Order: sequence, then structure tokens, then C-alpha cells
Amino acid sequence: MGNDRPAELMLYESQRGAIRMALAGELIVTRALRPFREPEYLRLVELVRGADVAFGNSECLFHDYEGPPAPDNSGTYMRADPRLIEDLKWMGFGMVACAQNHAYDYGDAGVLANIRHLDEYGLAHAGTGATLSLAQSPAYLDTPKGRVALVAATDHLNGGTYGRAVDPRGDVPGKPGIHHIRVQASYTVDGEAMAALRRISQHLGWDQRNLDLEGVMAWLQGRARVAIGDPEGPPFELGLRGEYGGMAPLHFRAGNHFETHYTLNEEDVAATLGWIEDARRMADWVIFSIHHFSPGYPTGLQGSPYDEPGENIVRLAHHAIDAGADAVVGHGPHRDQAIELYRGKPIFYSLGDFILQSDTVLRQPASAYTRRRLPPNAPLSAFYEDRSGGQSQGQAILRDQWQSTLAVVDWDDRRLAEIRLYPVDLGMGLPTGQRGRPVLAGETVGREVLDRLRRCSEPFGTFIHTEDGVGIIRPAGAVD
Repeated sequence: MGNDRPAELMLYESQRGAIRMALAGELIVTRALRPFREPEYLRLVELVRGADVAFGNSECLFHDYEGPPAPDNSGTYMRADPRLIEDLKWMGFGMVACAQNHAYDYGDAGVLANIRHLDEYGLAHAGTGATLSLAQSPAYLDTPKGRVALVAATDHLNGGTYGRAVDPRGDVPGKPGIHHIRVQASYTVDGEAMAALRRISQHLGWDQRNLDLEGVMAWLQGRARVAIGDPEGPPFELGLRGEYGGMAPLHFRAGNHFETHYTLNEEDVAATLGWIEDARRMADWVIFSIHHFSPGYPTGLQGSPYDEPGENIVRLAHHAIDAGADAVVGHGPHRDQAIELYRGKPIFYSLGDFILQSDTVLRQPASAYTRRRLPPNAPLSAFYEDRSGGQSQGQAILRDQWQSTLAVVDWDDRRLAEIRLYPVDLGMGLPTGQRGRPVLAGETVGREVLDRLRRCSEPFGTFIHTEDGVGIIRPAGAVD
């Protein structure tokens, strides 16, 4: 990747190692973006267009209902008209991640239709594929400033791991799906709780199906001197699995307190890092996208406060940089989280909702109505009103989900020069037909966004100062 040519002998513009990246979080687009003309909206569009490469997470599936909905989805089934891909391109986006929890909302057919439409409209994408290797492999975009690679993954899927892509093996075909990094939870419980778990297991017959309780008891008897709650003793693990094996095993560990630990699957992480290393050889710039969920969120996986990334995500992001990524962009919590500079490379642990139009998905399957105990002939508005409790709960009242950041990252001579953070306002509290489209934030919302980012980022050693309502990060040694 090095360049030892004198400046006057450089053949290509990309040899300068200078590029501008515009990085955004969730692109939940279900309505046109091109008709509008507010000055603060058009200024934001120009910021996206002004980058050499613009990236965001495509939270909607672009398809025409080529396949049936998947049965397992506890929320909104995301879908958008494929023609809206042109609107994202009009705004300036050139690369999108597709690995996220809604990517399997319409099963295999939805995954493949989304890929087909993105290809037809010429929007580079990564994170889903006809097989696991294709879902894990990078997407590439050629720009005047160099070739950009994108590797995209998620640690969470609606419906468990069924949406995960599978590679073919011998004479058995593969399966379309998502680049999913599997997660294993283990729960530390006290002695009383562990005894109750053993009793439940015996009386429900779990010991006869999925659990070797005789081995467990022998293990305990051989270590009778070790009390269940003794923190100095070796851990006691109890694996519980759903009756038909459809659920991931739950591991319980005895201790003197209650705690949850999450571990990313080592094989999946190694494969992901291998693809980042491959992209490093094939491209001038590498972006790694990770769609994750933090605790505090109802389906959280990480085990830390809501506005902090989980320890697993921090480790994964560091490993991604070590493997060759130039930038890591997280999303999924639907709010901004910390920014870290690691080895001179930026990690955005979560960029929030850049476009938030999940209240105007035009159709929901019958199962979505049934789950909310609505009659099958109920109007679509009844579904959204029930979901939001009449605009009194969930997303409707979470202020930080309607505020986010566009990060513009400048590089020079392959070194990070500056990050500019532009606060974005998505119109919380406005009527459904108006809100959700990004506009550069005014003074009050802009200050809230930057104050939150500053508070989250300082524990990572990242300091943000403000110039004319824009957050600025410059690496140590950079010249102002």
C-alpha cells in the first residue's frame, strides 16, 4: 500500500492517499427524497454529495413482495419501493450495508430481491448474499480518490439465526441470508437460583433430552467442598436448549451475584476479519460496518448502559482496525454513541437514524396485525398507532432517535486529518407525513447532539470541540 514515487512521478490521483468519506447511520427510507427544497435540507444533501464516498446502513429491503414474509419478526416488517434506491443515489450515497436485523423480514426471496434491485440501480452493497461467503465478502466502489471496500456484518437477526446465510457443502446447496456474527449468552446466578434451575430441569424432563444432569451431579459431588455460590470455586455450567433444539443453548454459571456475559462466536469473527484483510489487499480504503444492539434496548445483546457500546463491540472494532479497516461504522441502537480514535483510525460505535421513515412502510403482513391483536382487516394506521401507543411510547417519544450525526471524515497522505460532525434533526413530534427526513439541525438540537457525543466519547479519550455548530475532531498532532 505504500508509495515511494516522487510527487512529480505519481500516475494516479489515488496515490495521494486523500479522500473524503461521508458516514451515516440508519437509512430507513420509504418516501421520496428528491422533491424537497428547504435550505438546511439541501445543504445537508450537498455535504453527502461532496464526499468522495458516502455510506449508510440500508435498514429497508427494496423489493416488490417477490416472496412471503418470514414468520419470526416481533416488530415492523421493513420494505421500500426499489425506485427509492435512485433517491439515495441522488442524495449522494454510493455504498450501503445490508446486514441488519430486518434483512430477513421477507425470507430468502426478500434477501435475493433486495440484492437484485440494488445491483440493477447500481448501488454498491455488502452484508447479504446467496451464500455465506457472498454475504461476508466485500463490496467495492471505484472513486477518483481510490477504490473503497465495504465489509458489513450484524450480531442480531429477527427470528434468531435462521436468517444467517449458509455456504454449500458437497452436494447440498447453500442458503441465502445475512452475514451474521453469532452471539452466545452466559448468565451468572446465585446458588439459590441455580438450585431452582436444576429442580425445574428435573421436573420438566430437560435432563432426559438435552442435559446430562447425572454428569452435573457427579461433577458437584466430586467437588463437594465447593459451594455453589463460592466465587473461588470453578464455574458450574448448565446448558438448556429448547425442546426441539430450535433455540440457542442458555448457559448458566454459578456465582454470588447476577450478571450477563456475551461472547461473539470466534469462528464468525475470524471469518469476518479474514474478509477485512482480503479487502485491505484489494482496495485503497476499507470500511467495516457492524449493526449491533446495546443493552437498554429491548432486544439488547451487549450488557452495558444504553448509550455505551458493549465490550464485545469494542473488541470487534479494534480487531477490525488491526485487520486493516480504515474506519468502523456501527449502527443499530438508533442513537449516536461514542467515537474513538484507535491507532489513528476512527470508530463510530453507533451513528443514529439518518433517515427515519419506519412509520410509512406501506404494507404489513397479517402476522404483524395478529401479534398486536388487531383484526386482519384493520387499517394500516391502526398498526402504527398500536405500536406507538397513540404516539405515547417507544420510538415516538425517544428524542435521541430523532437526532443524529453526519460524520465527514477527511484523510490526507493516508492519515486521518479531521472529522466534522454535522448534527441532524429528523422532526420529532411532527405529523407522520412530514417527519423522518434529515435536515441540518438548528442551534438547540445541534447543541444536544454534540453534547451527547462529547459526553459519550470522552471516556474513550476523544475530545470534540465546536466551530459554528459543527463538532470537530482532530487527531493529536494535526495542524489546526
